[in-house]
Amino acid sequence: MGAEAVISFTVNRKSAKGKALLETDVLQLRGDGVKLSIPFKAMGNVRAAGGVLRFDSPHGGIALELGSAAPKWAEKILHPPSRSAKIGVKRDWRVVTLGVTDEDFLAELEHAVAVLSIGRLVKDCDAIFFGATAASQLGRLEVLKKSLKPNGALWVVRPKGRPEISEAAVMAAGKAAGLVDVKVVSFSATHTAEKFVIPLKDR
Repeated sequence: MGAEAVISFTVNRKSAKGKALLETDVLQLRGDGVKLSIPFKAMGNVRAAGGVLRFDSPHGGIALELGSAAPKWAEKILHPPSRSAKIGVKRDWRVVTLGVTDEDFLAELEHAVAVLSIGRLVKDCDAIFFGATAASQLGRLEVLKKSLKPNGALWVVRPKGRPEISEAAVMAAGKAAGLVDVKVVSFSATHTAEKFVIPLKDR
């Protein structure tokens, strides 16, 4: 879902070296005492020239030495695909969301799928997006699995960096429910999503 590079960069004319991570709607910079998460919508005057991506931000002018990747990163920042498109949502899908409070994502889905049920489980789903904030909620995965089509996907959407619902807890709950994890993505600046499917042998 994202792109990552180990590069040299400048923030407000101060040079540093570290890691740049381009996610769905935010750019993260880490290294030499720098720890920034900059939403695309907070960037201005985004341009790429000579292998350098430059933009204005609330932290001052920023330049990333990305080489040949600079134009691609600029394009993604200026014209980011929707999360539903990155996830692979299809027009004929039946989708359920439970406990997902991201209004922008819900609005995307409303225009992207044939059937969207918010807060109510329906049968034969192509995808279920289950928002969870504590490991104690993950016992529902086995029940949710029963509403999936054989080739459907169950996405667990959880807050980042919260010990009460770690990645390990989500993976263990998925396995206990008879599912296999196939992908972890950055759902937003604040949330991560793990994708689970029914094993081929059980479909």
